Amino acid sequence: MIDLEAVVALRAVATNGSVAAAADALGFTPSAVSQQIKRLERGTRVALLERAGRGVVLTDAGRHLVTSSASVLADLERIEADLHLTGDSEGPDAAAARRVTGEVRIGAFSTAVRGLLTAVLATLQDEHPDLRVPLRESEPWETVALVASGQRDLGIVHRWGGVALAMPEHLIETPLFTDVADVILRREHPLAGRTELTPAELTDERWIATFDSTICRQWLRRLFDGVANAPRIVHESMEFENHLELVRAGLGVALVPRLGRSALPDDLVAIPTAEPASVRGVSAVHRRSQAASPALQTVLDAVRDAVR
Repeated sequence: MIDLEAVVALRAVATNGSVAAAADALGFTPSAVSQQIKRLERGTRVALLERAGRGVVLTDAGRHLVTSSASVLADLERIEADLHLTGDSEGPDAAAARRVTGEVRIGAFSTAVRGLLTAVLATLQDEHPDLRVPLRESEPWETVALVASGQRDLGIVHRWGGVALAMPEHLIETPLFTDVADVILRREHPLAGRTELTPAELTDERWIATFDSTICRQWLRRLFDGVANAPRIVHESMEFENHLELVRAGLGVALVPRLGRSALPDDLVAIPTAEPASVRGVSAVHRRSQAASPALQTVLDAVRDAVR
């Protein structure tokens, strides 16, 4: 009999590229993940991982097992959801039947953690003490991959303008709201009195931005499509709170989303962009096989309520 928990560990290695990264995603130690996969190899009597330099890659058999197991794991999720639904309508204690239990693992980008999920998780803890909702911060691309591979159950993601965010067919995306990003300037800046700013007016500015691998950085580049030699990035930080402090110090300007942004000090101003506007759609994503899960729907409803 194939150990399904070990299959999940093998899928995590395939998704994350290494045993260490898989262990981090699953919340285990690398040793525990390695032991699970070795047990799976003994049970199947085939090699599933092979050495490649200092790391490992899946063998042909390993890739076949990961691909073939996807539908089985999805069926198990649907069966589990059906069992919870059946339990809700039976039993002598109606209050206990309505109790939401289980675990919903969330992945979300940093400003959603700060500006949305902190309050949601506190509410869920108070209203559903038997429901576990562990949170992991991750970029939207990574979040989609984690949900698609079964390592997270619910993802909160964003997409800027035309910046692509591929969505596998077995995921359901639920739009939540639209967030706006503003250009942050010092109050004495010559452009600080404007009601909106176009990329052409910002070509000579020095910019503070997130890392090149992020969607936010990709949008900043898209903002200046057709404008030569812009944007000129001089400082990089993943934390938007750091962007605000760097602007306050006179070290540049920054494009900072409103979600999760603290109140600006008096010496800073926020001005939206035009032609194009800097807006991003925020969505929730989950696997189609979990659509009927009471636990997942409880968490998704709590997110929707917080948005409203």
